[in-house]
Amino acid sequence: MNLQPLIDTLPEGCLVVDQDRMAGYRWDRANDPSAGTPLAVARVTSTADVQTVVRFAATHNISVVTRGAGTGLSGGATAIDGCIVISTERMRAIEVDPQTRTATVEPGLLNAEVKRAVAEHGLWYPPDPSSWEICSIGGNIATNAGGLCCVKYGVTTDYVLGLTVVLADGTAVELGGPRVKDVAGLPLTKLFVGSEGTLGVVTRIVLKLLPAQRQPATLVSTFATLESATEAVLAISQRMRPSMLEFMDRASINAVEDMTRMGLDRTAEALLVMQSDEPAGAAAEEIATMESLCAASGAVELYSTTDPDEGESFVQARRMAINAVERRGSLLLEDVGVPVPKLGTLVRGIANISSARDVEIAVVAHAGDGNTHPLVVFDPTNHAQQARAQIAYGEIMDLAISLGGTITGEHGVGRLKKAWLPAYLGPEAMALNQRIKNALDPQGILNPGTML
Repeated sequence: MNLQPLIDTLPEGCLVVDQDRMAGYRWDRANDPSAGTPLAVARVTSTADVQTVVRFAATHNISVVTRGAGTGLSGGATAIDGCIVISTERMRAIEVDPQTRTATVEPGLLNAEVKRAVAEHGLWYPPDPSSWEICSIGGNIATNAGGLCCVKYGVTTDYVLGLTVVLADGTAVELGGPRVKDVAGLPLTKLFVGSEGTLGVVTRIVLKLLPAQRQPATLVSTFATLESATEAVLAISQRMRPSMLEFMDRASINAVEDMTRMGLDRTAEALLVMQSDEPAGAAAEEIATMESLCAASGAVELYSTTDPDEGESFVQARRMAINAVERRGSLLLEDVGVPVPKLGTLVRGIANISSARDVEIAVVAHAGDGNTHPLVVFDPTNHAQQARAQIAYGEIMDLAISLGGTITGEHGVGRLKKAWLPAYLGPEAMALNQRIKNALDPQGILNPGTML
């Protein structure tokens, strides 16, 4: 393929064709073994750059895979042979409007960078994946990422007011804008959030912001059984909406303790990290109520604090759980979710799968909304163990579906979960998804093999 016309049209240095330089763009964090070798990597800097690349790809029927920071966990940014990877890493502009409480950002900015920029204006962007310091806003849009505070404040789509999207023919379309209420036309903005690069390339996002969050009070509770911990989660969820309600099982507690030596109880079967960001008096009341509910559910130990650094240390323990477990071996990362009343059945079922398949499965969860992250650990040099881990991975998704849950709450379907999507959606919804994809991308060039 002669790429010179594309090179000549793009800014100098935009298109990378050197094999060694492109190697790092083949995978996201899922390390999908099916990753191919791209024809080129376009490190775009503007909507116009993206249009140029997509038009060239459409003319020559070349696949396009869009990539953010490469922290995805489902293989949604896996390159395929002969594709053009569009990397948005250099699209990093941001404008904050305190009067409308909005920020207009480009997709290459990291979640943490957006938070810091808006904080200078006394504002807050709530969605906070555990990888918030390294994941990009574009990637968050692609998978509709959630995070630790979504139990009270919602997920990415709840904060997206507008998008600029480059469609499969190179057309740039403006959707929504800095308006809190807008029901004119079909809700197309929402259609693209969570579409994993299969319907268009997002180049600009208008985000809704909130006033700065109050300093939260923190409660930590340990439990002798999984059932008592999940019973406490359900009791709390029925009574209130804490600003955080996170779960760690024994395997994840011990993995974090191995890394931090912060004094976590290694004998506990489960740990909950809870927060309230209400005004001081109301926060104290919420913490007291959660403490009472945990005690009634059989908590072994309860500890509360209003010290911000101390509280943040427990939150960081939860955030680092995936990295800590990853030290024990390679991971297959899940993010299945169920209705909160089914959380206990799901967690116990995962423990049973772990025992039956003789593979370690650590579980952390955004417990307040039923979104769990089972981490299937295996030794990549032990092929029998790796095969058992693959079986367990599928059985966890089957279990979640059987409980009325979902195969992904925030990581996306990508390539790794594609095989389970038809069983989850059902034939009618699956066909509707495909019809929408065909209508917006009739050549099938946008991220083929991902999700649909």
